[in-house]
Amino acid sequence: MAPHELTQQDARRIAVRAQLLDAERPTGFEEVLHHLTLLQDDPCAAVVPSAHLVLWSRLGSSYDRATLDEAVESGRVVELHQMLRPAADIALHRAGMANWPAVFDDYRDIHDALAGWLAANDDTRRDILEKLYDEGPVTSRALPDTTLVPWRSSGWNDDRNVRMLLENMVGRGEVAVAGRQGRDKLWDLAERVYPDDPVPDLEDARRELARRRLAGLGIARPKAAVVPGEPTSVGEAGEEAVVEGVRGRWRVDPAYLEDLAGFGGRVALLSPLDRLIIDRKRMVELFAFDYQLEMFKPAAKRRFGYWAMPVLVGDRLVGKVDATAERERGVLRVDAVHEDEPWGADVRAAVDAQVEDLARWLDLEVERS
Repeated sequence: MAPHELTQQDARRIAVRAQLLDAERPTGFEEVLHHLTLLQDDPCAAVVPSAHLVLWSRLGSSYDRATLDEAVESGRVVELHQMLRPAADIALHRAGMANWPAVFDDYRDIHDALAGWLAANDDTRRDILEKLYDEGPVTSRALPDTTLVPWRSSGWNDDRNVRMLLENMVGRGEVAVAGRQGRDKLWDLAERVYPDDPVPDLEDARRELARRRLAGLGIARPKAAVVPGEPTSVGEAGEEAVVEGVRGRWRVDPAYLEDLAGFGGRVALLSPLDRLIIDRKRMVELFAFDYQLEMFKPAAKRRFGYWAMPVLVGDRLVGKVDATAERERGVLRVDAVHEDEPWGADVRAAVDAQVEDLARWLDLEVERS
């Protein structure tokens, strides 16, 4: 079968539709989470935590933040690799856990380093499991650090032995995040957190995860750069495609190929961690959008702002809104609106309306600098 030949506009419209950001809004929280398969669980609340902002971008002000919180509390949604996922999907991921570290087969240096480090600290791993069995769920501070070989990295994770052990024990399916105590994660045995659903064959699980990932992305590379928490590569899922003016091959979900000319868009403010843009290489290739999350940069070196929200208009990313929620003052402070190219009055009015809607949803008043 010959590859599908797509224009860049076709590719953008597929990506926007797949992320439920076109004119037809989804009907509710469950539909969004099942389709997207995940929400990044980032605690930064410069405006509102990213998971809530992603849901507001799709559902609008009808979305009640308590809905997600209640789903997590009830166990219908669980955290895995810093992503909130439907509990019903966890069996697909447990197939990889049961075959750990097979998930690193393409990265032999990572595979060998992790296996060696965990083997050297197996006594600590067993101490952690015993502590959780007796006292879980607990925060990581309550867990023993009896490591014989400290974790060494480029510096970011040095002296975080227990945290690194826990992350790898998550990968092995031994422990899981069971909730939060303030900003701290609570850890427990995975068997107490995850549903006891049948675990599929590893290759079947990988194919299904790739298929569902592509359904949420619409169009993606077979292999793509690693991003935190979840790949954006889709292997052989979907069908082959080429995009005019962009080098290389893509995979596209054929469900989105119908009626691209009838695409209807809208204006949306996005989380900096939104899946539409989280693969920055794809973002540049398809949307030609200049953007970086600058929260870790010194203020003097930021071009767009600490938590600048990308602006989607139809199938184009056209600017950023730099805003901060000052809850103690009751305001959503808008420090800057960046127009990548001059907007028309209609776009400016639509973006202003989204800012006002966001503020009302947060029970704040807009304050413009």
